Amino acid sequence: MSIEVLKRGLLTTVQDMGRTGYGKYGVSTSGAMDGYAYKLANWLVGNPGSEAVLELTWSGFSLRFLQDSLVSITGADLSPECGGIAVPMWRPVLFREGSELAFRRPVSGSRSYLAISGGIDVPVVMGSRSTYIRAGIGGLNGRALESGDILHAGKSGRIAEFSSACHQKDASFQAVRWSAAPRRSYIQASQVVRVTRGRQFADFRSESIDQFYQGVYAVKPESDRMGFRLSGPSLALEAPKEYISEGVVSGTVQVPADGQPIILMADRQTLGGYPKIAQVAMVDLPRIAQLAPGGSLRFLEITPSESERLYMQQVQAMRALQCMVNCKLKEGFHDED
Repeated sequence: MSIEVLKRGLLTTVQDMGRTGYGKYGVSTSGAMDGYAYKLANWLVGNPGSEAVLELTWSGFSLRFLQDSLVSITGADLSPECGGIAVPMWRPVLFREGSELAFRRPVSGSRSYLAISGGIDVPVVMGSRSTYIRAGIGGLNGRALESGDILHAGKSGRIAEFSSACHQKDASFQAVRWSAAPRRSYIQASQVVRVTRGRQFADFRSESIDQFYQGVYAVKPESDRMGFRLSGPSLALEAPKEYISEGVVSGTVQVPADGQPIILMADRQTLGGYPKIAQVAMVDLPRIAQLAPGGSLRFLEITPSESERLYMQQVQAMRALQCMVNCKLKEGFHDED
């Protein structure tokens, strides 16, 4: 299977679960910003869950399928259309050879994930296919996709299964009726983000801590895959202090000299010297990833044990969801009229 990029869009990259074990060399983990949407996109097309997908930021991206392709779209609603007809999300969709898929405008969220059965086949660099633009590695030549690029997918038996069962032979695409969309949307313009205390939490003034939890912060336009810069109540230390740089992870909330927090994201640096006031619970990282510039958030403190409990609940729920998706995939289009 192959696809041709017709319009590059604002920012479209190849991402998987990210590369691990190279932080000591200064190499970022990278990977999909919204891990929930990423995993579900893969499961919906029969991929185990670690294959490379396309991460689309905002709108303007379009492509042409050069062969029949089984695809799923999850995450942000960027108005996917094929031949002027809206393409349903959160489910398997079979596109016929020559069909064109375009993403018109963002309705909700900011990052959409497009998975193809078999996964996007690009070279593995340091154990991952993820694009890390700042270092120029991974993905397609270490860069965002450009118009005219050709991408290939790995082999998959799902295409033949769905294609043979497709009742609408002349249609550009056909989608199953069932959907794996979340019952409660996590893609909203305003979010409550749960955090635990950071390593330098006690170094901040008590009034700054109160402002951190009571204030509302807006996502600044300068935000990107490296970090989300926020605008809101200014935070200050009890006394000026210099810190030795130490390891940081996705969700670390740093506070630079201007007092405005920065939430580190997938393409973060591996070390940070700014004081860390908080750490975002892993289950809430997808909520942040879907915030667009101008979106807002509030911080809610929880305990480390609560953060762990929420994570384990999510793991169990995702396992159950994967099993249900696998069962539905066996039906193909046979449940259609």
